[in-house]
Amino acid sequence: MRVVTTAQPLDVQPTPLALLLLGRESDPRSERGVECPGDLPAASDPDLVERARAAKAKLGDKVFVLGHHYQRDEVIEFADVTGDSFKLARDAAARPDAEYIVFCGVHFMAESADILTSDAQQVVLPDLAAGCSMADMATAEQVAECWDVLTEAGIAEVTVPVSYMNSSADIKAFTGEHGGTICTSSNAERALNWAFEQGEKVLFLPDQHLGRNTAVRDMGMSLEDCVVYNPHRPNGGLTAEELRAAKMILWRGHCSVHGRFSLDSVNDVRERIPGVNVLVHPECKHEVVAAADYVGSTEYIIKALEAAPAGSKWAIGTELNLVRRLANRFASEGKEIVFLDKTVCFCSTMNRIDLPHLVWALESLAEGKLVNRIQVDPEVARYSKLALERMLALP
Repeated sequence: MRVVTTAQPLDVQPTPLALLLLGRESDPRSERGVECPGDLPAASDPDLVERARAAKAKLGDKVFVLGHHYQRDEVIEFADVTGDSFKLARDAAARPDAEYIVFCGVHFMAESADILTSDAQQVVLPDLAAGCSMADMATAEQVAECWDVLTEAGIAEVTVPVSYMNSSADIKAFTGEHGGTICTSSNAERALNWAFEQGEKVLFLPDQHLGRNTAVRDMGMSLEDCVVYNPHRPNGGLTAEELRAAKMILWRGHCSVHGRFSLDSVNDVRERIPGVNVLVHPECKHEVVAAADYVGSTEYIIKALEAAPAGSKWAIGTELNLVRRLANRFASEGKEIVFLDKTVCFCSTMNRIDLPHLVWALESLAEGKLVNRIQVDPEVARYSKLALERMLALP
């Protein structure tokens, strides 16, 4: 994949937030989404709020700002639409008159927006260091090597790749080129049913937990039907016999936030809050999903809480920004909403998109300076779009 970016000098004066502009500096609290930062920095300079409003007003219909559910409130305030990654990419494609798409999310999301929008539209990621640890757990070289292993085991021809939306454009392209499809946390079961109609086995990338939970919890397979391919071990750490016996070949990847939740988290919250409903994202570990009352995507979580009766109690296993936002939103209805784990944990890479970076991006665009453009190589985009179109055509 080729990512083209343009960087311009920043006009914003340094603030106590330590902007970490364009990823040129590092912050041990924000590295690759694997550490738990504990809490966000203090609120941004109030002057930046007015500057963001002014820049967005100056751009008018030329700009369309997308805000992922896991973004902090100061960013969500300026989003034209909010949602999960695929919904936002589709929303961007539905606004062909917007010259600039400012994606407040992480890099794979901006790539998907670039793939689905027209050549006349330009996708901007306010901070190029806003990556995704899960997406980074599967590289094009590693997946190509895995396919060679499957070929040597004599099963590549009967294996269909299914890649989670939370993957790089390179992985989506591999999936499209090898006859597979993309899935989201909402339609993973439909995608797997389709894949098993095309072949005998599935290579599921890059999140092992979503693949396992869908296969076992939703489709009735056994844990023995699943094997985990570890790209850091020879032949993925598996024998040819193990690969031939498996139905689901799961990539050894995970979400660094959802992977923190444990069975102890579930047991502890049930003890602390009698009558609590435990609602978790399917990126959580299998034992967490099995112990929960409800399981679903971010959109499912939001809708479940909207429909919940007043006075009900909920422990939510997903990113903390969303949980806090929902707790505040439904407090007036008497709904008690808490974070599933005692340890406060944000998605640290998602939170690299803050108000200073958004202001800089908007003001640069308002001045006619294109910055931090995300542009996917045309060949990669072609095969990625093919895989995405297969998903859209799922029954």
